[in-house]
Amino acid sequence: MDNKFLELMECTGIIPVIKLEKIENAVHLAKALYDGGIHAAEVTFRAAGADKVISAMTKAYPDMFVGAGIVLTTEQVDAAIAAGAKFCVAPGLNPRIVKHCMDQGVPFCPGVANGSQIEQAMELGLNFVKFFPAEQAGGINYIKAISAPYFQMKFMPTGGVNEGNLNNYLANPKVVCCGGSWIVPDKLVKEEKWEEITALCKTAVNKMLNFQLVHIGVNCDDEQQAIATAKQFEALFGWGTKVGNSSVFASTQVECMKGNGRGTHGHIAVSTGNVKRAVWQLSNQGIAFDESSFKYDASGRMTVAYLRDEVLGFAIHLVEKK
Repeated sequence: MDNKFLELMECTGIIPVIKLEKIENAVHLAKALYDGGIHAAEVTFRAAGADKVISAMTKAYPDMFVGAGIVLTTEQVDAAIAAGAKFCVAPGLNPRIVKHCMDQGVPFCPGVANGSQIEQAMELGLNFVKFFPAEQAGGINYIKAISAPYFQMKFMPTGGVNEGNLNNYLANPKVVCCGGSWIVPDKLVKEEKWEEITALCKTAVNKMLNFQLVHIGVNCDDEQQAIATAKQFEALFGWGTKVGNSSVFASTQVECMKGNGRGTHGHIAVSTGNVKRAVWQLSNQGIAFDESSFKYDASGRMTVAYLRDEVLGFAIHLVEKK
């Protein structure tokens, strides 16, 4: 599977599964998703005219990552690709359909629910599959167990995924993204309540990013002042003092720098489950990052990223949630 494709799926995080019966509403729904921070969609062939919906969405939002779902025939593959679908998804694994799609250079994500199907996918050269129906087939615990022997395989759980269990799935490094329909419920689509869908999308994105304050760093003149400052917090709140190479921590809440670190006054550390995903999502909102600040672990996973601009003299940086 193309690495760029997997990266886009990971950064998007949530792939809404859509059934749209009124083709004329395609652009309205695309805008509702896009405005809510969801720049992807899986348009299923459960409704007639899915290819026309895909075409309308991709023309209105060329950078939106729109794919086709429940692709069961070669004719549907051809219609989806002709409409501009950037990937295809199926609930099961049909080698003939997978090959037909991949021969045209379009990623295919078949559904699997057991080891035999995963091995079939691997035989076809795939390293990314849809785990379906996720909750009914064993949920995140099943993925944890099955990913040991099939360590190279990555998953998109779909089926029973919702706001309540989303981050349980996304916290696993083998899960690239999650599919689901909870942010595009049929009732709201049929009633054409686009603003409510946008609100659901924003809530889902915020839930997924799960930003939490980790600590505040304050710039001190030197090591002596850093230790003295940390000791003040210890005296006030009973927080233990821990001296490090470049800073002194008062518990885990306050980091006293032994000199001028990033930021005029200091920095604020905010955790998130996936730093690369958070950078992508915030960048889509117009937030700029200092790319020279990006740090990665041994596996190449981004773990630290600083925003380019300060807030009231404090540098802001994202860190991988521990």
